[in-house]
Amino acid sequence: MSASTSGHPDYPYAFHIALDGNGLNGLEGRAGVCVFKYDPVSGRYAYKIEYYDGIAGGHAVSVSPDRRTGFLGNTGQHLVFYDAATTGETARLSTLGIESTDSSLKGSTHVAWLGAREAVAALGEHLWRFDLDRLDRPERLGPHALKLPHAMQTTASGRYLVYGGMDHPTRGEARETGIFDLHTGTVRRVELPTTCWHVAVHPRDDRFYALSFRVAPQEGRDWHEWAMSYLKEYAFEIDAAEGRVLRHWAAPSDAPVHINSDVCVSDRELIYCNGGSGTIVMLDLADFATHRIIDERPSVVEQLLAGRQAVRQVADAFTRGSPGPSSRHFLGALRVSRGTLLDSVYACRLSADQSLLFTANRGLNTITVYDYPAGTVRLRVRMPELREYVPGLPRWADPRLGFHHGALVGPR
Repeated sequence: MSASTSGHPDYPYAFHIALDGNGLNGLEGRAGVCVFKYDPVSGRYAYKIEYYDGIAGGHAVSVSPDRRTGFLGNTGQHLVFYDAATTGETARLSTLGIESTDSSLKGSTHVAWLGAREAVAALGEHLWRFDLDRLDRPERLGPHALKLPHAMQTTASGRYLVYGGMDHPTRGEARETGIFDLHTGTVRRVELPTTCWHVAVHPRDDRFYALSFRVAPQEGRDWHEWAMSYLKEYAFEIDAAEGRVLRHWAAPSDAPVHINSDVCVSDRELIYCNGGSGTIVMLDLADFATHRIIDERPSVVEQLLAGRQAVRQVADAFTRGSPGPSSRHFLGALRVSRGTLLDSVYACRLSADQSLLFTANRGLNTITVYDYPAGTVRLRVRMPELREYVPGLPRWADPRLGFHHGALVGPR
């Protein structure tokens, strides 16, 4: 299922965004890709949207170094590759025939590219190197040493693979990150005070940043149907060679910095977006203490116009927790979202020249381009409804396309 706008074929920027459809839990939804093209000089834009049949839990996208191949990470135990220019699917592989998993959430949600045709992904309890020319014959690199690996990248030298981890449905809270030495094949587990799903690497040094992602198990035991926690949040700067925390930042629970997603690094700031609190946070790298915020909390009018999303959000929340036993989770979620009934920004990517910041707001179904570092809006586009791409959805259905992690391809 796909569709696109017409327009001029040459655009300097292509913003790839994973799609998981409407609903509250993106880990269980549809799987698709949106490619949003933009020319900052003329102001022209175009987009292509495609959902893939037989794939579920679309989560993250990444594009190969030669810019020809896209990867759609998901929680459905598939490796899915697509043509970066057309979004047409080019390869698909069930990972269950290579290594099984002990949880349906444990999928290859992210990869780290080692070259134009090679990438590393986590399957089951190990890290595997895949060659796109012989996808069904991967090389097992070694154990990843985490409960449930998530976002991963290679450090500036290319030697270290660093990755965050999710809380495991049966093994419980993670509180860890992983470092795999691609030269020696050895792994190091770094214990932390909090679970960290997402990481970003320093542009020049072999260090990386891990962001806390604090959730609570429903009714005290169910880590599959977790709830957002109204607790203090952290950012850790970690030396990849030594596996040691160099600095860390802590934000009080009332700071709007909860449920982060994409993380990127400029020369001056650590930048990350928050789907729970509806903000984009920019933490100063010089002192690792001061920060500033772009606030995307919707106005009252925007919330009223997004009534279909809010109704679906509340209905799905009740399917994940009972109002009585889980009442504190519902109240905590309202504190996290600052009283709104919408999720928010999940995709956030900085251009290579550090002049533009591309974001995608899941709840409002909008894509915004900011001038950086000013933080002023250059372009905001309200995207079409999901029912235009999924046959059979009624007019009153939740219209969210389901924006999640993004990747940005721009001028070299």
